[in-house]
Amino acid sequence: MEAVSSKMAWLALAFAVAAAASVTPPCAAQNSPQDFVNQHNTPRANVSVGPVSWSDTVAAYAQGYAAQRAGDCKLVHSGGPYGENLFWGSAGYAWAAADAVGSWVAEKQYYNYGTNTCSAPAGRTCGHYTQVVWRTSTAVGCARVVCSNNGGVFIICNYYTPGNVIGQSPY
Repeated sequence: MEAVSSKMAWLALAFAVAAAASVTPPCAAQNSPQDFVNQHNTPRANVSVGPVSWSDTVAAYAQGYAAQRAGDCKLVHSGGPYGENLFWGSAGYAWAAADAVGSWVAEKQYYNYGTNTCSAPAGRTCGHYTQVVWRTSTAVGCARVVCSNNGGVFIICNYYTPGNVIGQSPY
């Protein structure tokens, strides 16, 4: 009886290990190109703006710049040819696409469409939100890196065409 019980426990353990090995890590599954696109397209649809699609070209630019920031995790814009949103999350949490894009979209509360102005309190902005929903931005490419020295996570999304054109409304 003990041998049967031991064999059943071993089989259950082997099955659990095999099942766990076949599952995609949650962090990777939450940072796919489609995850980033979906996170952008929901708030865009909410203001009747067309969807963005993933661009491998824009994503390659984002990945190159994210690699440069992996050493220091500083929120410094690249100054490149695309619109750009940056996100940093502290170490100890598996920050994902939903966290980054969600933080940018949360700025909507400060944006006044009627006056095309931002009424954010000191230290807050609306520009990340308006870039997410910018009507002429049709392509997005994003990248995520874990920063060295336990510096957290750096996420960047770049947009073609760039948004936040002074004097223009995002939608």
